[in-house]
Amino acid sequence: MSHSDPDESTDAAVARGSGTPDGSLDKMLSILNLFTEDNSAITQEDIVARIGCSRATAYRYLKSLSTAGLISPVHGGAYVVGSRIIELDRLLRLRDPILLAARDVMATLAREQKVNVMLCAYYGDKVMCADTEWPDTSYTSSYERGKPMPMFLGATAKAILAHLTPYQLRNLMLWHPAEIRAAGLGDNWDEFRANMRRVRKEGVVVSHGEIDKGLIGVGAPIFSAEKKVLGSLVAIVPAKGRAASAAALERLRGAVQQAAQALTDKLRAGQRDAPPARASRPRRIEG
Repeated sequence: MSHSDPDESTDAAVARGSGTPDGSLDKMLSILNLFTEDNSAITQEDIVARIGCSRATAYRYLKSLSTAGLISPVHGGAYVVGSRIIELDRLLRLRDPILLAARDVMATLAREQKVNVMLCAYYGDKVMCADTEWPDTSYTSSYERGKPMPMFLGATAKAILAHLTPYQLRNLMLWHPAEIRAAGLGDNWDEFRANMRRVRKEGVVVSHGEIDKGLIGVGAPIFSAEKKVLGSLVAIVPAKGRAASAAALERLRGAVQQAAQALTDKLRAGQRDAPPARASRPRRIEG
């Protein structure tokens, strides 16, 4: 990691356990982390309690975020996610280089292997589905586009996790030791690092029912031109039937790895003279 990286000081602050990075702008943006499926509206009082600021400062934050369209006022002094998010999501679908590069690769993999396919990305300490190619509707997955999922379970997450830097993995070990132990990835840093090295060496991750019982995930990482992990390409098959046989899974491992490499090659070709399409540094996300 370059010492000139402007994000390093923020990461270091979070790694030390500060929770919210220093600085007024960081605190204001961290308000967006308060929105969850269980908490779709926030109030000025919520911000004062969770962010640790005065009511006057909370009001200024709300006004700025509302003016930018990132949040919108509703009844009772509450705020919900704003319409600007919808606009940004449309832009992402239309112009995101990873989504654009992945569509043909995903369609080919799904058609040739007769599987369902997910493209997954991550931010902070969460992984999520960015796009799907899902021709077989006889089964479903709990993964949904934009839904945060565990960083330590399933082929989707582990294919990404194993290719983070030691600095990033150590921070995750500091933030989430219980989750890492529960996932069977290690009781301490040495065990966690060894397990990630093993997964990285294998190149393809196969998980059996870790997220959705009855489903098998086969995932491989995708990389930027700078060789930073950007996400994972994952094939999903039912745990029962011919697709779950040892021979079929071995063939699928090879196909997924080839597809992920093809996507990586496409991204590298388009990124040689451009910055990375996505940041690849985990941060602790509060809320």
